[in-house]
Amino acid sequence: MLVYSSVIGEGKPFVILHGFLGMSDNWKTLGSQFAEIGFQVHLIDQRNHGRSFHSNIFNYEVLAEDLKLYCDKNNLSEIVLLGHSMGGKTAMMFAAQYPELVSKLIVADISPRFYPVHHDAILEGLTALDFETIKSRGEADKVLSQYVSDFGTRQFLLKNLYWVEKGQLGLRINLKVLEAEVAEVGESLPSYLTFKKDTLFLRGDRSEYIGVEDEAIIASQFPYAEIKTIANAGHWLHAENPKDFYKAVLEYVG
Repeated sequence: MLVYSSVIGEGKPFVILHGFLGMSDNWKTLGSQFAEIGFQVHLIDQRNHGRSFHSNIFNYEVLAEDLKLYCDKNNLSEIVLLGHSMGGKTAMMFAAQYPELVSKLIVADISPRFYPVHHDAILEGLTALDFETIKSRGEADKVLSQYVSDFGTRQFLLKNLYWVEKGQLGLRINLKVLEAEVAEVGESLPSYLTFKKDTLFLRGDRSEYIGVEDEAIIASQFPYAEIKTIANAGHWLHAENPKDFYKAVLEYVG
């Protein structure tokens, strides 16, 4: 099956992969900006997310395979590939396996290393959403706030809400499988995989996802990598400081 995408603009292919519990829609504003400067932007919903298909199999191997199938079906090559968090891991896996298809790689706030599971409260909160009783976004936010205190994080998560039918809300994500397979999200990129072409790692100055200890790991698997820090930004650096994020990407791909 083919993953869902939203395609904006014409020109050199630029593929963007969202993070865990996100969707292509999170990147619509930045995607439109990249389209305005001559890129054909492909905003992808990875499997079990957004409008893409649901599957019981969920790991970086199949996420990379999904992208390969998408590129084959759409005759995409020499792509600029940008991935955030989980999407960054997919992007690293894909670029290392199919370097001939990637001209430039951009990884947003994630390292190739292993990350322990840290989404427990979020998943617990999403599981607590009972759509037999919840009939509005506000009611869903009220329940979720008992598990997730940060307003911005809740707004990000609640983008997954949609009207299944009139009066009936639901979640677009395949919550059952994502909860069961959440450990896969933190898996490391196999150490034997390398990508020996231009790569840009962007990290938020308030984020702990790419620390000093990650720099050696990145250098060993991505020898042509540059690491840049986006000021006034945490893990969702593209949403927290979109202006500087856009500028850093533009300087790299321009």
